[in-house]
Amino acid sequence: MKLTLSVKQLGKKQALLQDTIIDLAISSTTITLQELIELIVSNQVALFEQKSFEWDDLDTIHLPKENYLPMLIDTGKVGFGALYNHNVIDVERAKETAILAFQDGLFTVFYGDDEIESLTSTLDLTMNKPFTFLRLTFLTGSYW
Repeated sequence: MKLTLSVKQLGKKQALLQDTIIDLAISSTTITLQELIELIVSNQVALFEQKSFEWDDLDTIHLPKENYLPMLIDTGKVGFGALYNHNVIDVERAKETAILAFQDGLFTVFYGDDEIESLTSTLDLTMNKPFTFLRLTFLTGSYW
């Protein structure tokens, strides 16, 4: 099933991900928020592992690609597309971390215009609304 996701952060003008369509292997049209988060984490880990390069493919020249300037304009981030992290990702631990982050209030999830407040909330995917993950930030300051 294809789902539309956006990832936003408070205080930022542009979304980190805007209307990204991902294809998840979902057998039912109703799903809980916890299952959805776990499926998205599994999907993103699989995509990251596909992007990872082998040790033999190491780019020692670090030349920018042809689409380097449009990438800078879109993201505002300088990078050469190389992944330097060769660690193997533990999918189950990543799922647990994402669930804990939701429980701790580090991000919130909206389905259309409705905020999902509980991991056990059931979502009807036939309505085909976009999901928005809003990354929350802590306020800084002192009490004295």
